[in-house]
Order: sequence, then C-alpha cells, then structure tokens
Amino acid sequence: MSDKLLDAVKLASATWMQGFNTQNAAQCAAQYAADAPMLARPFGEFIGTEAIQAFWQNLIDQGYRDVEYTSPEFKVLDEKSVLLTTAWKMNKAHGVVHKEIWVLQDDGTAKLVDDEFEVLG
Repeated sequence: MSDKLLDAVKLASATWMQGFNTQNAAQCAAQYAADAPMLARPFGEFIGTEAIQAFWQNLIDQGYRDVEYTSPEFKVLDEKSVLLTTAWKMNKAHGVVHKEIWVLQDDGTAKLVDDEFEVLG
C-alpha cells in the first residue's frame, strides 16, 4: 500500500509544482482539499481552495516562478497519509516546507490537507 500511497503523493506534489511553474494558480489550488488550511509565513493563514488559489495567483502575478523542492523527504504517517518536508527555492525567494500532509482520496489521488511553509529570503 505504501508504494501506491507514495506514488499518489509524488504525482500530486509534481502536479502542484507544474501548476505553479506554468503560472496556473487553479491547478495549484486543485491539489488541496476543499477546506485545507495553508500557513504561509510571513504572509498569514489561508483556508480553503478559493483563498489558497488567490494566494498563489498573487505570487504568480508578482513574477514568482520556477519553484523546486531541493531536499524532499516523504514520511508515511499511516495507510492514507504522508508528511512531506523539504527546502525549496524559486526565482525570487527560498524557504522551507515545514509540513505538507497529503491524504489518499477514495479516487486514488492525493490531496493536501494541511500545508505550512516559510519564506526565508
């Protein structure tokens, strides 16, 4: 089961990254569960896909792009959940993902149910 779970999480994470890097905030937001919280330090907390999409659209509109996870670590929490942590960089910023909790959905895809990251520079 964990291979199927990890594959689903890696695909969903790559889909989020592709959305950001192709300037598609809707694709980014679609990787989150409908009521997911996202804590983006120092910007604040955003709840739900509408607020999360607006956050990513704002960054895209400011010219942020080319995000890359530089040291991703995947920790299986249970039969349906994975914790992803990593450092990240993009064209105009860098930072750390403290917590991305991905949960396997009934359709076999993974959704982000809790996201906490920080911009360090």
